[in-house]
Amino acid sequence: MADLVVLGFSDKEKAEAVLRLAKDLSRQELLDLEDSALAWRTMDGKLHVRQTFSTTKTGAVGGALWGTLFGMLFLMPVFGAAVGAATGAVAGRLTDVGVNDAFVKETAAALEPGRAAVFALVRRSTPDRVREALRPFGPSVIRTSLTKDREEELVQALQGG
Repeated sequence: MADLVVLGFSDKEKAEAVLRLAKDLSRQELLDLEDSALAWRTMDGKLHVRQTFSTTKTGAVGGALWGTLFGMLFLMPVFGAAVGAATGAVAGRLTDVGVNDAFVKETAAALEPGRAAVFALVRRSTPDRVREALRPFGPSVIRTSLTKDREEELVQALQGG
């Protein structure tokens, strides 16, 4: 089961840097995210949300693959790929996996102008290495699904304690 962690940042640039760091940590096998999202509020108060996992694109790719395979059976691989991609894209668009969009918008609505938040659904991680990598960005813990003890441990570790 994945754990939800929502971290707050002083600005969008730091939050984006943390998402890039998460990709790097993933390549190092130190962090495995099921999903993530970035939310920020501009200085004029507008709220923006960017999901990092696209179910539409994933559905289209999977649909094209299956469509090509079925198309080969009926000697029409290009037509099968096109139909499969379209069907997969529609199915992907209608699928909501990972971090709940409504939860992201509701939580991000509390952000002050100029601030940002990263929402991460963590499958597994190497906690000490991930915390150490995050500390320079000065995140604040906004919300988690961790136990109270583990959340307090995370807060202390990110504050350098």
